[in-house]
Amino acid sequence: MSTRYFSGPGSLAQLEGALPPDSKIMLITGNTSGKLASVKQFADKLGERLAACFSVPSGEPTTDLAASIVEKGRESGIDCIIAIGGGSVMDAGKAAAALIPAEKDILDYFYGKDTLPGKGLFFAAVPTTAGTGAESTNNAVLIDPATCIKQSLRHPEMIPDLAVSDPELLLDSPFSVTASSGLDAFVQSFEGFTSPKATAETRKDAAEAVRLIYENLEKACRNPQDLESRIHLAHASLISGKAFAKTGLGAIHGFAHPTGALLHLPHGKACATFMGPVMRFNLPVCSKDYELLASLIGEKDFIAAAVGLASRLGIEPSLRQYGMKETDIPFILKNCRSGSMKNNPRPVTDHDGETILRELL
Repeated sequence: MSTRYFSGPGSLAQLEGALPPDSKIMLITGNTSGKLASVKQFADKLGERLAACFSVPSGEPTTDLAASIVEKGRESGIDCIIAIGGGSVMDAGKAAAALIPAEKDILDYFYGKDTLPGKGLFFAAVPTTAGTGAESTNNAVLIDPATCIKQSLRHPEMIPDLAVSDPELLLDSPFSVTASSGLDAFVQSFEGFTSPKATAETRKDAAEAVRLIYENLEKACRNPQDLESRIHLAHASLISGKAFAKTGLGAIHGFAHPTGALLHLPHGKACATFMGPVMRFNLPVCSKDYELLASLIGEKDFIAAAVGLASRLGIEPSLRQYGMKETDIPFILKNCRSGSMKNNPRPVTDHDGETILRELL
């Protein structure tokens, strides 16, 4: 299936008319403090079609949260979900849309005991941050709070039916949110570019996303009302998601998932913290790719440029500041062997992984 996209300032207004007629809708939102007027105006347009609402708390989405949304959705008899918010909101909504028609427990699908049966409910994604690319991917990242395992529910048909990339919804996002989500998109872009599965098409999108984020992320962080930079970041998030949905990611994301889940660390911060050590580890096989990206953004050294951007946005090259201890290393090594780690351009042994983790202590 393919996603129908609306993009540009004011594009949220196009969503209501593109929804399935006579649908019973659940609206899922998060911390939309700066966008309450827009969200309320949109909700009012839905009228009687709006059958249920669900507010996602701050933090990364859990399997328990998704199960709660599924229960409410089934009770309300909905057949359409709209998620307006950051990556956590979209992942929670995407997971619920896939699970509501399914018969098994969420943990059976989460741990791979059963395979999701196929197309779920109609799902529309409306990001209010520019980062995860969830509006154009076929997975939903969740955490099982009982085990601290963070991984994806995935199915080829989990890609949103509709996606609205309205940069006006990104305005006034706090510095920390803009920085964290933007750095996540930045890492996704260059990991997609260096992926062994990359094609000419995905590399074009990934490279463009790298350039747009590098040139605009700091501007958006420093000036929350800068619409032009938000336009570029929204587009970068969209095309980076399209690219890495085909290419997969790499070891930065492989490490970031268990580390973020264990330390309750925002995903973008976790990814940004791992950039330096992992990029230096990958340098022997990625040097030409890094040279191309450096020339694209007008810098001599892509690794230094990436780490410098993160530093200017408040990311320190240490996990100790987030509470990591030496005793956490075995858990991270055990749980980092995701598809992202397997897709890294250079194989990462346990010894390599431990070396990288110790570098950040």
